[in-house]
Amino acid sequence: MIKPILFLDSGAGGLPYYRDFHIRNPAEKLVYAADRENFPYGAKDPSLLISLLTALMEKLINRFDPRLVVLACNTASVTALDHLRSSFSPLPFVGTVPAIKPAAEGSRRRSIGLLGTARTVEDPYIADLAARYAGGCSLSALAAPDLVDFVERRLEDADEAERLAAVKPYVEKFRAGGADAVVLGCTHFLLLADEFRLAASPDIKIYDSIEGISRRIENLSNERAADDSSDAAFAIEKNLLVLTGSAPPEKVWEKRARRFDLSLCLLNAVKPETSP
Repeated sequence: MIKPILFLDSGAGGLPYYRDFHIRNPAEKLVYAADRENFPYGAKDPSLLISLLTALMEKLINRFDPRLVVLACNTASVTALDHLRSSFSPLPFVGTVPAIKPAAEGSRRRSIGLLGTARTVEDPYIADLAARYAGGCSLSALAAPDLVDFVERRLEDADEAERLAAVKPYVEKFRAGGADAVVLGCTHFLLLADEFRLAASPDIKIYDSIEGISRRIENLSNERAADDSSDAAFAIEKNLLVLTGSAPPEKVWEKRARRFDLSLCLLNAVKPETSP
């Protein structure tokens, strides 16, 4: 059996990463895990979040035996990536971190805005990224927990006007501060990327890390090609959308499963299969 690639986010935010990689690599077996039981991640204490992610990762690895894991969540990546890599070595992990470097390279005014969760924008890792890749630029960061909640709870039922109204206040704050480059530093915001670009035009450019992450997954996947099969791997007939928690899937998750052509199931209902 072919080992799948595992994507993990607190909810729906990582689906754009899944979609981009799937379009580029349609033959790959993929599992997207949404940790709705512990959503949201952004306000959690770092030590608690690391503990939750470690326990969940152990379950996911036991179920699916992935050949690599994509932390399709900025908060999880800046908080727990190093810990997970050391805890589950030699399994490769790909983190998603805000696209500060390309934003700095593209900013003519040398003024960048970063929109994320409180956990992400306050993490020392962000200050280190800015120091390494955005020297000479001013960086203004805003936390937008309400926007994360909007994407998770409301997006599928919102019309275009409501989606645009949700992003405009943040764009205007960055515009008033002189930013000409804005980084979407939470994967949930990528599901509003079109609205952000519409609200930001023509004087602000929006940056994300989707393309770079897809290339990184491809490179690591190719490096792991010799270790691509396992007798213990879960048999995937169709790419999976896996939810944590014991409650039945909400209607919104059924809609997402159809939209992204995924088979929906609960993690607790998935049992590992072994070859005879």
